[in-house]
Amino acid sequence: MRTAFSVKPTLTGERVTLRPFEDADLEAMRSALADPEVRRLTGSPPDEPFDDARLREWYGSRNAQADRLDLAVVDRERGVCVGEAVLNLWDAENRACNFRILIGPGGRDRGLGTEATRLIVGYGFERLGLHRVSLEVYATNPRARRAYEKAGFVAEGLLRDALRDGDRWVGATVMSILAPEWARHGGRPEIGR
Repeated sequence: MRTAFSVKPTLTGERVTLRPFEDADLEAMRSALADPEVRRLTGSPPDEPFDDARLREWYGSRNAQADRLDLAVVDRERGVCVGEAVLNLWDAENRACNFRILIGPGGRDRGLGTEATRLIVGYGFERLGLHRVSLEVYATNPRARRAYEKAGFVAEGLLRDALRDGDRWVGATVMSILAPEWARHGGRPEIGR
């Protein structure tokens, strides 16, 4: 029996297209994952080397996963992959999942992450029937938090000292958005619906 996440859609917005991963995306993802800012903001070890075989296996298997939805974020203007948007940690009983996104240096500061967030979260609510989508964002990543808030995510609490960032500890804010909220504003809380 297929699960809701078995189908890998293509979602098109004004600035980005979210689509299943292709072999040609591997180099873009390798580059994004090696970026020092991406590594710091996602809590990845700064000097951990990437194993090419492991990276190829990971992205080569994303389209076959039935319990999660991993999509490449493609900058429509340039026609290149700039990151990924993911619905994972699926809880079928509670119609809930986690959301995460990674945008590499070539896609920053142009609203691509906000639009990608709205596209995949909207798909989760409108097509998959989710009730709740949640995430965690580190205090060192205010740009991501602003994007999540623009898409309607609401802060729920703080995980204290969740990540070691150099010589200091930083917290992570737990955020979520619920289906009734999405129905009310469609990922644009500033204008409502």
